[in-house]
Amino acid sequence: MNNMADKQTHKSGFISIIGRPNVGKSTFLNRVIGQKIAIMSDKPQTTRNKVQGVLTTNDAQLIFIDTPGIHKPKHKLGDFMMKVAQNTLKEVDIVLFMVNAVEGYGRGEEFIIEKFKSVKTPIFLVINKIDQIPPDELFSIIESYKEKHDFAEIIPISALEGNNVERLLEQIKKYLPEGPQYYPADQVTDHPERFIVSELIREKALHLTREEIPHSLAVVIEKMERLEEKDVVHVMATVIVERDSQKGIIIGKQGSMLKEIGKRARVDIENLLGSKVFLELWVKVQKDWRNKMSQLRDFGFREDEY
Repeated sequence: MNNMADKQTHKSGFISIIGRPNVGKSTFLNRVIGQKIAIMSDKPQTTRNKVQGVLTTNDAQLIFIDTPGIHKPKHKLGDFMMKVAQNTLKEVDIVLFMVNAVEGYGRGEEFIIEKFKSVKTPIFLVINKIDQIPPDELFSIIESYKEKHDFAEIIPISALEGNNVERLLEQIKKYLPEGPQYYPADQVTDHPERFIVSELIREKALHLTREEIPHSLAVVIEKMERLEEKDVVHVMATVIVERDSQKGIIIGKQGSMLKEIGKRARVDIENLLGSKVFLELWVKVQKDWRNKMSQLRDFGFREDEY
């Protein structure tokens, strides 16, 4: 009889992924959801919005929120991201605090754990990248974190290899409240396609210009429409940079860099939309855009949503 009752119970809830830049939050999200919905880069602060990944199983719906990395803000964009991250901690059912097994405990982790003191939400410590360390080092990493905070669960994983990810998902389900299915079963993100398309373009631009361009670029989708007669989606996007020198780097010699960014982004966008894509890219300089709140709003970073 009890088994029957268990089967009828449906759980759902919101799970926030918090951690320093580069601990593998986006890799984890993409592994769990099975689609490329959060951009991956080794540069800090590439995820600016609350990208939600929705995992629907027969007995639960897990809604993951990949928050902007908590860090000490250096400019208005940083302040905005920090505010979003801190508000998110209080709104969710579970917080996954993800750390990098290779880098160990540092001031960044200390800064984040300090923020947990005012949070009543269950916090899981997720030690990622265990595939990159000798197994005997894991115990000392776990012990060092146990001293810092009373975590609800401590689970080592490799998001890249998939090790222990299923176990983590099962533990998450145990902590989730009973609840409805908030999203249709086939929906994997609540962000409109335009946002994901802009993120895919940003990812390529960051990867290809990693030596020359910091993360001070944004992508604005000017137009995205399906041309029915040609069965193609026309995407027109502008890459926003802060300086003329960055514009030159993004465009490249005789437009070669911009062409390569477009070529790589188009492949991912076509996979996302399941359709052929005609992608037009432009580059525009808007000096110091990260410190001008009106421009932040134009690029989709809206404080009033959080």
